[in-house]
Amino acid sequence: MLKVALEDDTESIHEPEALRFWDGDGAVLLIASDPQTRSMLIERCVPGTPLGQEYDDRSIEIAGRLMRRLWRPPSDDVPWKQLADVAERWARELPQRYEGHLVCEALDALRTLGPSQPELVLCHQDLHGGNILRAEREPWLAIDSKPIVGEPAYDTVALVRDAKPTFAELRRRLDLLSELLGLDRERMRLWGLVKTLAWGDPDEAELFSRVGSR
Repeated sequence: MLKVALEDDTESIHEPEALRFWDGDGAVLLIASDPQTRSMLIERCVPGTPLGQEYDDRSIEIAGRLMRRLWRPPSDDVPWKQLADVAERWARELPQRYEGHLVCEALDALRTLGPSQPELVLCHQDLHGGNILRAEREPWLAIDSKPIVGEPAYDTVALVRDAKPTFAELRRRLDLLSELLGLDRERMRLWGLVKTLAWGDPDEAELFSRVGSR
């Protein structure tokens, strides 16, 4: 399958390198790529049915297993985007865009989260039910990564917030994923708050603020 990135798509600029790094272990295989045209020839998933957005326990377990396989210390031959750098940028930008308790909570979180990441791995950054497809080589494979080096707790945010969950559903996903993956639920929640606010959804960020502890 041929995939060509849009010129303004900076989030997936190192997707070919990420696919080469994962080498088919949980993600589609990279067959060939052309840096000049930002085009890739990648493995086609057949039948290609997405996992979907009905996040029952089984779906979350499937996504969690894929995350665990993709999370490996990054190679040092690629200038990967760094979550710590993005967090510093958000800390500068958020006060210019918002005011009130949400931005204060987000800034407090960023002061703690960025410098204290316990483990750095190559994160997919957009692993939700629409980017997990049925395949022949394996039952499920990940596509459409936006690679960034950061802690695993950050990489759960795309799944936790997908399809605008209710308050109760957001809490359920946080609880289940933190238990399945052995991650700090509070770090997952705070990264969710920060990222949703930075990506322009203060209403959803408010849910992350309210969901609190178990």
